[in-house]
Amino acid sequence: MQPATAKWYDRRDSVFVEFCVEDSKDVKVHFNKSKFDFGCLSGTDTIKQKNTVDLFGEIDPKVSKHRRTDRSVLVYLRKAEAGKSWPRLTKDKTKCNWLSVDFNNWKDWEDDSDEDLSSFDKFSEMMNTIGRDDVSDLDGAGEEHESADSDDEQMPDLE
Repeated sequence: MQPATAKWYDRRDSVFVEFCVEDSKDVKVHFNKSKFDFGCLSGTDTIKQKNTVDLFGEIDPKVSKHRRTDRSVLVYLRKAEAGKSWPRLTKDKTKCNWLSVDFNNWKDWEDDSDEDLSSFDKFSEMMNTIGRDDVSDLDGAGEEHESADSDDEQMPDLE
């Protein structure tokens, strides 16, 4: 028996754990408030895999669930206290060699707000506007130009 390789990521009201087991059979997931057990037979060799995870925070075992696909088993853990981020999945700070962070699905939801996005949009717009206005001022270094630049001529029509 060996532990299954897994990736996890955090959301505002839930935590997702994806066990990377191909062709899994007899998948069993048992949820408790502070831990969950995962077990299955995987691959053509029917390797028995089992993981017991003591969780960083508490979950709601009645709402938590799992879904099996041909390539993995995705476990949905509903947080008992929504809005509290989990810096790690496990209660202990020790590194589990079978567990890693799923950076493809990770999202820093704590820093995410509409206010921050609108500020970024305003900043981006301001930088674009400043860029266009300042270019004309830098050409003559404050002098007014009455003569036309060669760049201001009309382009001939394409034949």
